[in-house]
Amino acid sequence: MKILVASRLEQLAIRQLQRSHDVICTFDQPTRDLSSLIHDREALVFRSGVEITRALIDCAPDLRLLVRAGCGLDNLDCEYVLKRGIVLRRISEPAAQAVAEMALALMFALARNIRQADAMLRHGKWAKDTLEGHLLAGKVLGIVGAGNIGSRLGVLASTMGMEPIGCIADSTPAVVQTLRDKGITVADFCTVLSAADFVSVHVPLNDSTRNLINRRALSWMKKGSYLINLARGGVVDETALYAALATGRLCGAALDVHEHEGQGQISPLAQLSNVILTPHIGASTVETQQQIGVRVVEIIEAFVQQSVQQAEQQSVQQSITAAHREPDTGVTAGALSNEMVRI
Repeated sequence: MKILVASRLEQLAIRQLQRSHDVICTFDQPTRDLSSLIHDREALVFRSGVEITRALIDCAPDLRLLVRAGCGLDNLDCEYVLKRGIVLRRISEPAAQAVAEMALALMFALARNIRQADAMLRHGKWAKDTLEGHLLAGKVLGIVGAGNIGSRLGVLASTMGMEPIGCIADSTPAVVQTLRDKGITVADFCTVLSAADFVSVHVPLNDSTRNLINRRALSWMKKGSYLINLARGGVVDETALYAALATGRLCGAALDVHEHEGQGQISPLAQLSNVILTPHIGASTVETQQQIGVRVVEIIEAFVQQSVQQAEQQSVQQSITAAHREPDTGVTAGALSNEMVRI
């Protein structure tokens, strides 16, 4: 199979693919460069840093398989993928635990002033008496998007003595019961924000969630509370967040995802000392990347095997159909010559 790996993938997985397939690796290239490399590819492996537009897909007439090494689909024209009949496979499970753990880590860092303590000590200031923090135990954790990642965070937080409360778009009775079984109380969006000491955001980016955490939503949050975002940058209105932090309405924030990402980008929030900024590394653990690599190989090999089986079945069906259509034949000697006449 002809494969284009457009985002970083664990090296062992790449070597395994190269044993049986034609593999081109090009990491984090602009779409305009990818268009010249994808023209003969049958499969594309990508992450969140690569925009899979309709124009790019049109450059690949043989494209049959998309493998999203993660869960978000905001960088993909899903409607056009469906129209083209291209198979889409997502690998969301390995990253969920890593992102949930990082959200908890960022809460610890905010609650105990880790960033400030480190910066001050590096400048020789022993601020032991001024860096008083907070316990996580006994605090309410608001989870905006209590799905795969958010519910994992709720379970982790509850073991620390926190009280998780979450909202979810599709709150069917079955989903609500599942979350309750995990110790997560289900409530509406406004209640989650107003009740929480820490709010952690875990929703996909789409038309309904863009700027979901805006000035109005931030005004519902407790004075002195904290915001953590490991979803997508566009979910949080960063201008409104800056104002809430600068005025002291919020005590602090931690963002792993940003409205503008990439080399050379500096967020205006970097000016604030009560903000922790990381470069979209929520899923960046050795174990997670190894698991994702294994799944990419499994998905591609399974797709190839299925394609072979479908081709064989189609060939057999065509043979059977052709046999049914062929007329019965017999051979007899011609009355006026020695020719063999087919009748």
